[in-house]
Amino acid sequence: MRAFVLRLALTGAVTAATLHAQQPTAPAPQGFRDTHPFRSGVEVTTITATVLDKDGHLITGLPREAFEVYEDNIRQPITNFTHDRVPIGLGVLLDISDSMFGKRIQDARAAVDRFLFDLLDPSDEFFLMAFNHRPRPMTGWTRARAEVERALESLKPSGGTAIYDAIVEALPMIDRRERDRAAIVVISDGADTASNATLRDLHTALLRSDTFVYAIAIDPPDRRAINTSVNVQALREITSESGGRTEVVQSSENLKDATARIAEELNRQYMLGYVSPHPADGEFHSIRVKITGTDHRVRARNGYVATPLTRPKL
Repeated sequence: MRAFVLRLALTGAVTAATLHAQQPTAPAPQGFRDTHPFRSGVEVTTITATVLDKDGHLITGLPREAFEVYEDNIRQPITNFTHDRVPIGLGVLLDISDSMFGKRIQDARAAVDRFLFDLLDPSDEFFLMAFNHRPRPMTGWTRARAEVERALESLKPSGGTAIYDAIVEALPMIDRRERDRAAIVVISDGADTASNATLRDLHTALLRSDTFVYAIAIDPPDRRAINTSVNVQALREITSESGGRTEVVQSSENLKDATARIAEELNRQYMLGYVSPHPADGEFHSIRVKITGTDHRVRARNGYVATPLTRPKL
């Protein structure tokens, strides 16, 4: 599984004091993306961070000097930084259990199509995975709208719900991405009833990945005969520890608004990097990111297991 640390070439990775501005569709900023970004060199621990004010509004354009990064409660010098948009590799995991039949799957198809092709950036790449009692990859890495639309149209809801298995199975695919940021978006309306993996297994797997997870939970107020209500608490535990979050909506009609809010975050995040004093020691290390002199809140992953890089060289 892909290590959380990201190997970057020594030249320009650690010594760069500033990163050049770029247009949203350009390659990622210097220090986080180059022609051969995962070759041997200095191991830089990367953090994707979302900054919000006290009212929950996104804060953009902050300089490097506004941030403080702590590993195991010890402040670390920030060696890489950008507030420009870095292209993302995204996995969309869509629940197709029995309870998603009818209008829900129709609304989900429309929301996913708009999310990927109208709200994200043309430099991003993504894949679609469906899951009921087992996960099923529906596409490889792609940007082809026709391919995604065919996959969405082929979905037929049936069976139980295996959310944990779907996320665990998606992580090796995330590991093979060509973009520097990584995220998973899960859309589900039921509690996990069929996974072989436990919540603890999933937690352990995410600690060895730099993937942050978002979830959209469809949780209507009415009782349902098929499946049990979505386990919002479990989803929040998964997403918050990874640096993402969980959106709760009462109807599938609200999926477009929920995916739009997630897209806005993905388009306005920061990337920071530092050289860990404990590279690849196999141990857990806590991470804390702060904004100095304000009441802004930072949402980022809260730790990682420092494992050697396993991602194949390009």
